[in-house]
Amino acid sequence: MFILGFVFPRWFNIAKLFLLIFLALNVLDTLILFYTYKGINGVRRLPEKLSNGDENPVGLKIENFYTFPIYVVIIDEIPEQFQARNFKIERKLAPLSSTELQYKIRPTERGEYHFGKLNIYISSIFGLISRRFSFNDDTVIPTYPSFMQLRKYDLLAISNNLQQYGIKKVRRLGHTMEFEQIKDYVLGDDLRTINWKATAKKNQLMVNQFQDEKSQPVYSVIDKGRVMRMPFEGLSLLDYAINASLVISNVALKKQDKAGVFSFSKKVENRVVAERRTSQMNLILENLYNLKTNFYESDFGRLYSDIKRNIKHRSLVLLYTNFETLDGLHRQIPYLKGIANSHLLVVIFFKNTELNSLITEKAETVQQAYDKVIAEKFAFEKRLIVNELKKYGIQSILTSPEDLTIDTINKYLEIKARGLL
Repeated sequence: MFILGFVFPRWFNIAKLFLLIFLALNVLDTLILFYTYKGINGVRRLPEKLSNGDENPVGLKIENFYTFPIYVVIIDEIPEQFQARNFKIERKLAPLSSTELQYKIRPTERGEYHFGKLNIYISSIFGLISRRFSFNDDTVIPTYPSFMQLRKYDLLAISNNLQQYGIKKVRRLGHTMEFEQIKDYVLGDDLRTINWKATAKKNQLMVNQFQDEKSQPVYSVIDKGRVMRMPFEGLSLLDYAINASLVISNVALKKQDKAGVFSFSKKVENRVVAERRTSQMNLILENLYNLKTNFYESDFGRLYSDIKRNIKHRSLVLLYTNFETLDGLHRQIPYLKGIANSHLLVVIFFKNTELNSLITEKAETVQQAYDKVIAEKFAFEKRLIVNELKKYGIQSILTSPEDLTIDTINKYLEIKARGLL
């Protein structure tokens, strides 16, 4: 309008009028936003710790002390690990009101996460001036292995009500050898359990009563070598194994067994001896939280010698590792056979789910056909590894990373039901 005023002088006065109105509105907007020291209040509500690999809620409470509606833009300084550079929440708040907001974050690394300030920019209906409020000083939150999964399967494991999650029932075979008592025979008792000596003494039918064997050691052994570095959906295979170990340890304790964990790579470390005490889960959780990796080539020979030296009683050993080829398995078979001679060994390794897209899609070029054949070869070799382990009497689980926890619990319940340990 000022430029037009050089050609049409009347427009120059109109431009000055609009400029004065604009400046007046800016002054008015500044006054109504800054006339009070505390126009709003903001609080960030964080959990005590974050669960690795899960959606963790972060709550926000915003209070408006102004007597007119305001528009807010919330920019929370979330930890740098998320690399969220465009985080923004926009809302309109009524006068003298408060609102509760929530957003979720999914950490993919264990360790400390630093939250910065909670920045809230407010503006009035004019939208010419924005005032910033900052709340919450820097906060550090630790990220632990997935304790949300632990809570999810806790009650289900006690009641054996896991069928809805894909876990099948396993028929119990025979009797356990854990003797409980001799009692009077009642209609419906198994005739095979009649104790004939006690029957002769009391001159009435007496039967032996057995109970499930308890206090059996269950060890989760985590390979933290380079084969566990492969990522799936943001988490490494190592983190999937850590999360599953936490859950299976809790299930074992609920089943009155002893739970323990340790890891190995160049050497065996991060050891928690299998016990059944009230503080055992806290020890396991802290141990898994502090598990550091170097991603060297794993030494199965040292693992075998350590297990032979330190685990004297027959135990269930859940070994989380990964084999991509039969040659890789054959190098370790002598050590796995040695462990299986003294303990019930279950080797848990992973499907390469990234190959599924190559296998299922239609090949249209020679290169795509070549890639598809190679992918099918790798997938088939995984199944050959299962058969090779079975040939040596070693149990195994071939699973996708997202189904690891379910399949491990299923295998443990199957072993308990069949009385294999």
